[in-house]
Amino acid sequence: MLLRVLGTAAGGGIPQWNCACPSCTGARAHPARRRRHASLAVQAADDRWYVVNATPDIGDQIEDCPPLLPSPGTRQTPVAGIILTDAELDHTLGIARLREADAFEVLATAAVRDALRTRLHLKATLAPYAEVRWRDLPHASPIALGPEPWPESGRSTARPAVRPEAVPAAASTGKPLVEVSAIPVSGKRPRYAAVDGGQGPAAGGPHAAPGETARPGSADPGHEGAGWSVALRITDRASGATALYAPAVATWSAALADAAAEADCLIVDGTFWDDEEPIRTGIGPRTATDMGHLPIVGPGGTAERLAALRARCLYTHLNNTNPLVDPDAAEHRRLAEWGIEVAADGMVIEL
Repeated sequence: MLLRVLGTAAGGGIPQWNCACPSCTGARAHPARRRRHASLAVQAADDRWYVVNATPDIGDQIEDCPPLLPSPGTRQTPVAGIILTDAELDHTLGIARLREADAFEVLATAAVRDALRTRLHLKATLAPYAEVRWRDLPHASPIALGPEPWPESGRSTARPAVRPEAVPAAASTGKPLVEVSAIPVSGKRPRYAAVDGGQGPAAGGPHAAPGETARPGSADPGHEGAGWSVALRITDRASGATALYAPAVATWSAALADAAAEADCLIVDGTFWDDEEPIRTGIGPRTATDMGHLPIVGPGGTAERLAALRARCLYTHLNNTNPLVDPDAAEHRRLAEWGIEVAADGMVIEL
């Protein structure tokens, strides 16, 4: 299995365009410290790749990753589609950047898909430009990332609308290398998809976005089972090697703990170093946990959990307030003592 890290920053990237904090100022002075929005490329077949989360940087991320570039003299791209871990703008705005393609897939949970199609109106917006083939991202049984995109059920295309797993291998242009499944990690909705009638952050539980609340019959915004944010379990079909990609983790559930214990590599939410960081740095009145991100250290922190695992563990999705943005920060040495790394833009991981 081959993975390429396309970006490692939280919302806004580093530097953030409207920020002059020490991290952003340092990244402007030292371009090597720049980080693009968190994203990952997964090789699905010999000449087909899927990009995890379509960030605002997706055009530059593709350009800087040679395996994702089109063949000389053609408009055929190795990028088969997008896999979404959530519906946040920082992970979905790049979908519109792919409108030049004839067709591409978007794999997402039902909650994420519906938010993008009904709240952001991406289906109607992109229809005049490209065929977007929406595909369910399951929580239970994994699905193969096939060598060809398959159309949405009911859409008229030259290719029959059938389930990928029902297609004989001879009908494909290449053998699928990996399979993927989702593990719910948060029920936090993006702000644009907040439930109507909210009375503020407290109304919807600890992970509710401003203005979000639960209403009778709806999923609790703070419950991971709602499917609004997931971790991806990516498995090599030949070797059985497994990677777990979780750029946003609100709760360390039993399902996530089981998947982490079995994984060979974890790339995990490192948005904030400690729980009080957002308040201490003045970016907001809520703690990291209240914002839907478990901190790295402190009560409930993820570092202690990761240090106990056999897998290679790396942090991604760093906020510009996180001291790990500075390569000379002492916090890097603390992570090294625990055997934990910080993912870097452009990093290649082979399992």
